[in-house]
Amino acid sequence: MVNAGLKTVGTRGVTGLVEDPERDLVLTYARADRRPGLVALLALDDALAKLLRTTREPALGQMRLAWWREALEKLDHAPAPAEPVLKALEAEVLRHGITGAALVPIVHGWEVLIEEERLDADAMRRFGEGRGQLFTAAGALLGSKGDPLALAGQGWALADLAGNLEAEEERVIARDLARPLLEGAAGMRWSRPARALGALAHRARLDLAEAPKAAGAPSRVGRLLWHRLTGR
Repeated sequence: MVNAGLKTVGTRGVTGLVEDPERDLVLTYARADRRPGLVALLALDDALAKLLRTTREPALGQMRLAWWREALEKLDHAPAPAEPVLKALEAEVLRHGITGAALVPIVHGWEVLIEEERLDADAMRRFGEGRGQLFTAAGALLGSKGDPLALAGQGWALADLAGNLEAEEERVIARDLARPLLEGAAGMRWSRPARALGALAHRARLDLAEAPKAAGAPSRVGRLLWHRLTGR
């Protein structure tokens, strides 16, 4: 079922919904010729988040996610339909060697939130592993070189989930799962091509602080800029 304890997972930075200067800053860390591809991948994640946010009937949610799975797979052998996110993926992601099929696990991750009535640790891990595949695809797009994409992607997904769950017990589980993943990702030096992804992981880690600073606070922006310069 659609988890009733969810608020607005994934909506931070959705174009036209929430302004997010920090994410706009992070996007500038990507190579100019690959930046539209990263934007397209994040738009896919945002579209799936919106689907969850606007669906309360499990059967309808599963049908809508099935449409996305099939549409992504079809990108590998047919032109994209007249849907903006799919058009952007076709134009800016597939031409760099990432297949539509490689993006399907992201949908599977979001599907966990529809299938599971209660989000226990196992369900959250599956959500993080699936949604976190966005970092794997983005790393291939950007030319990542030995970066901790799986750790960062899973931690990023779970940190966002933790910030958007209403049940305190579930928030604690999500935070406890996300922290070691993000600490591991933050403990490595990121290659220059993938520093936009490293910055997203650092941002998620800052969100998990006991007393997190507001987005856009000088200390947060300074930390993101330091990562851009050093990869740390």
